[in-house]
Amino acid sequence: MSAAAQLGQLIFKDPSLSATGAMSCQTCHDPSIGHASPFAEAVVSVGLLPSQKGLRTPPAINYLKFNGAFKFDTDGTPMGGFFWDGRTNSLAEQAKGPFLSSAEMANTDAAAVIAKLKNATYAEQFKQVFGANIFNDPNTAFDRVAYALERYQIEDPDFAPFSSKFDAVMQGQEVFTPEELRGFAWFNGAEKGNCAACHPSTKPDNAPAALFTDFSYDSLGVPRNPTIAANSDPNFYDKGLCGPVRTDLSLRTDLCGAFKVPSLRNVAKRKRFFHNGQFTTLEDVVDFYITRDNNPNPTAWYPLDPLNVLAYNDLPALERGNVNVTEGPYNRTGQPPALNTDERRDLIAFLRTLSDR
Repeated sequence: MSAAAQLGQLIFKDPSLSATGAMSCQTCHDPSIGHASPFAEAVVSVGLLPSQKGLRTPPAINYLKFNGAFKFDTDGTPMGGFFWDGRTNSLAEQAKGPFLSSAEMANTDAAAVIAKLKNATYAEQFKQVFGANIFNDPNTAFDRVAYALERYQIEDPDFAPFSSKFDAVMQGQEVFTPEELRGFAWFNGAEKGNCAACHPSTKPDNAPAALFTDFSYDSLGVPRNPTIAANSDPNFYDKGLCGPVRTDLSLRTDLCGAFKVPSLRNVAKRKRFFHNGQFTTLEDVVDFYITRDNNPNPTAWYPLDPLNVLAYNDLPALERGNVNVTEGPYNRTGQPPALNTDERRDLIAFLRTLSDR
């Protein structure tokens, strides 16, 4: 790796750059599970200031170097960007956020970060790479911190190893089991799981193999997670693209409830799923996709209040119409689920082949 990337690696692992001295980038992005959140809880609970609580589950950051800046495609579809709501346009810009977030590393400003960096064991190395006087201008030095973290994520192959069984099969080195092969078919089948509609299993132009995300956004009607402190206020809603963290699209109520489509690489290693960490098992995630609107148990996913099911209860009533009900497997209200029990088991077996080794 370049000298800047090597510095990025040191910064990524350094908890001393947080206000509490207990949180680093790696705290929330564990490399052993695809740089996803290692916490059993939905939101981060280590290294926070006592008065602050997280809002969203830390996303997995593997394979993000193939992502791009936020934009609207030619048909108006939002694409790209970083964080669950795409509010930054590069890995470097994204890297600054946690340092200054009151619910994460909780520094007051760039100068507070650089004051800590000046005392790090690699401070001299930082000056050698970025100039002897780099610490004289905290804002420029903070830009260099972000640049180093970006280079680390781009240059270290551990962030995009393409080392899963799926990759070995595609390279002709291994073969799927019959169960995995059937699961691959259900994954791609438009009348079955239809997962490939947002998580394509084909190689894009800018990567050596499939990324299992198109970096788009979708409103899925994920149930409200009552364990997130902010949700104790019945009038609070995390609406993704249209706020409250992102503010420039607050008037685009048609985008409310839409969150970034993550890569499914290493999905079987994750402890929490979706932006609010509502689900804890891959089995529950698949069941939710397949039976969200046609589960025989009407309260399987949503509560009653008092007699009606509060479907899509993590969105205000006026914006629940944004939830995707037109694409499979959601478009089967009144019909049997797109996958039966055996087919769901096959699909999960395939998803486990996406774990890097």
